[in-house]
Amino acid sequence: MNNNSSEGIDPHRIRALALDLDGTTLAPGAVLRDKTRRALGNCLDRGIQVIFCTGRSVASAEQFRRAAGAEGPMVCYNGAEVVDMPAGEILGAFLLEREIAEFCVDLARREKIYYQAYFPGKAGIEGETLRADKEAEGAEIYRNHTGVRAVFGDLKDALGAPDFRGCIKGLFITEQEVMDRIRPEIEARFPGRVYLTQSSPTFLEVLAAGVSKGAGLRLAMEKLALLPEEVIAIGDEENDLPMFSVAGHSAAPANAIEQVLKAAKTVIPSCGDDGVAVFLERLFGF
Repeated sequence: MNNNSSEGIDPHRIRALALDLDGTTLAPGAVLRDKTRRALGNCLDRGIQVIFCTGRSVASAEQFRRAAGAEGPMVCYNGAEVVDMPAGEILGAFLLEREIAEFCVDLARREKIYYQAYFPGKAGIEGETLRADKEAEGAEIYRNHTGVRAVFGDLKDALGAPDFRGCIKGLFITEQEVMDRIRPEIEARFPGRVYLTQSSPTFLEVLAAGVSKGAGLRLAMEKLALLPEEVIAIGDEENDLPMFSVAGHSAAPANAIEQVLKAAKTVIPSCGDDGVAVFLERLFGF
């Protein structure tokens, strides 16, 4: 691990950046600052692909993709969807089965935890819907963070619909202590059938087995004919770790959780200090 260093990275060999959004590329308050936007624009001008790899939905990530001017495969929903943007073509989608989603609803009701799930649209990314049982503090937290509003109604009824194909992902919003208690219960109930990961201190994501940002990034790299040594992955949370095993180079902002800081080959300034922009400016010399 090299503090604020790009040691071991040949800038002439880099063809793509795999970038987490919240806590990494975005400054506190989920803001894409001008300094970072300019740095990403300079990378794009050099022919370097920008692949946003985020837990956000396609719709929630779109404002940042558009502002940065990035195009091509984007990894959304923590890898449950890989979407070619701006065309909106789904390159890969991996849904959570009904039994797991129903168990999570029952668990949330029993423990009085806020739980929500994304449902796929009938045609591509159009019509993807966030659903939850009822309005609660968790819904407001998520809405303020992402701008996405949930549709409220009995989740078990929605999961039981005849045309149900699976959920894109589920999400518990609660305290760490509660997550530490329910996470082992879900994993024990569905061994090998579910992937759980934290995307923030209060977000516990529930996805199909095999889904991860790493798997999504691997698919994006295949579409773009990228080699691992041509890709730098940058992220700050547990859900970013799978990217580090796929990309040839990894970096974490100083605000990252300890597990990620230890795994990253390079530590860059925090997201509040425009770490991604500073790192790119030093690496590529612009």
